[in-house]
Amino acid sequence: MRDRLVEARARLDRFPVAVWIYRAVVGFVGVAVMVAGVVMLPAPGPGWAVIFVGLGILATEFAAARRVLAYVRRRYQQWVDWLGGQSNLVQVLVSGALLLLVVVCAWLVGAFELVGGWFDLDWQWLASPLSGMW
Repeated sequence: MRDRLVEARARLDRFPVAVWIYRAVVGFVGVAVMVAGVVMLPAPGPGWAVIFVGLGILATEFAAARRVLAYVRRRYQQWVDWLGGQSNLVQVLVSGALLLLVVVCAWLVGAFELVGGWFDLDWQWLASPLSGMW
């Protein structure tokens, strides 16, 4: 499958206008996916993953995006290697801190209040302190 895609991309290189249009579409789609990821960042969910998918889309056509993606991969692998070398206590504490961050973000965007409303739970502490801002 990959060979066919590489071959199709090579055929496209014979038509400069088509290459320009193709790169513009890839650029637009990649940036749109990254913007969607940025919008998702405050909410619990895949914001960073979506940003990296958008970066991967851009990296298929743009050298600068390939360099950024390679840098991000190296830094992520360094983080994974560091965390893997830590004691179980440190791993549990880091995991707990990340979980706490996700829970706080979910609370701030009103996810608990929303789900509580599905079950007719009108508990004041479920309400986000930012709910009056929207």
